[in-house]
Amino acid sequence: MTWSKQRLNNLFFFLGVAACVVMLLTFDVSFIELWQHLCHAGYWLIPIVGVWILVYGLNALSWQSVIEGNLGQKPPVSFWRIYRLTITGYALNYATPVGGLGGEPYRVMELSKDIDKEHATSSVILYAMMHFVAHFLFWFVSIFIYLALVLVGDMPMTPVIGTTLSIIVVFCLMAFYLFSRGYKNGLVKYVLGGVARIPGMKKWTLRFWARHSETIENIDNQIASLHGQDRKAFYKSLVLEFLSRVVQSSEVLFMLLLFGIDNGGGFSGIVITYLHSILIVAFTTLFANLIGFLPMQLGVQEGGFVLSIAALGLSAALGIFVSIICRVREIIWIAIGMALMKVKNKE
Repeated sequence: MTWSKQRLNNLFFFLGVAACVVMLLTFDVSFIELWQHLCHAGYWLIPIVGVWILVYGLNALSWQSVIEGNLGQKPPVSFWRIYRLTITGYALNYATPVGGLGGEPYRVMELSKDIDKEHATSSVILYAMMHFVAHFLFWFVSIFIYLALVLVGDMPMTPVIGTTLSIIVVFCLMAFYLFSRGYKNGLVKYVLGGVARIPGMKKWTLRFWARHSETIENIDNQIASLHGQDRKAFYKSLVLEFLSRVVQSSEVLFMLLLFGIDNGGGFSGIVITYLHSILIVAFTTLFANLIGFLPMQLGVQEGGFVLSIAALGLSAALGIFVSIICRVREIIWIAIGMALMKVKNKE
């Protein structure tokens, strides 16, 4: 590793450590109350934190599929290295505003050690796009889950709710259209075109294009080729990313069960509770991503959990508990991600 890359690695590392400190100091409850919440969670904290081993595993498999489809062959990088970079990348994304200013550059830098920089860049961009598409697909499917629960009399339907759901559907369909254009025509030129329209950025964009036009063309061609030539890798990656959000909802299910909320128990009761958990995660992530410019989404995620849980007729206290435990889980995984950043490449 060159000295400059070593310095960047250290910068990313200290950014993540600082994020952990800031998150610990910005809890909306005292450390005594935090300890009480942790004691209440008890042994349930193990599956709540542990389920993310599977979530990140699905994310890593999705990214591996993108890399394989992008290269047109089995990538010369092990799954465990991709898994490690996945965890560390997300840890950095938690720590930076407009999540991706930390994780994605780090992934490009590290993956460039295994494959050429153009393919590393396009693979990271493709996976980031897939990650966002899966978000929209998750929100879109959640609408129909809600409607199914309305039909069985489990959820209410009012004009306000109907209007809100309709807006979300239109929002998702517009996003699907924009992403489909990006996959067919490439994305970098499209983004640079948008940057050029920002006052004061046109000259910089033209200079950047003049210096890197060939590289940009190659990256965009690689982005477009995955969707056009390797549909199997494309849809495999999308399904895995979508499933990771379904699995992620398990942590909310565990917390609802901890509070004795199981909709009567039995198989049907657990299924309904799990569907409620999916709706809670869907609404919270939608809310958080709409205001995603805040570092670590401080206050946004908490508000999203409280609002979504209250919308299901559950207590605000439960919403606060869920948000606090999820924040603790984030801190734990950021710490794990930072530790993995210092693990030497033995894969």
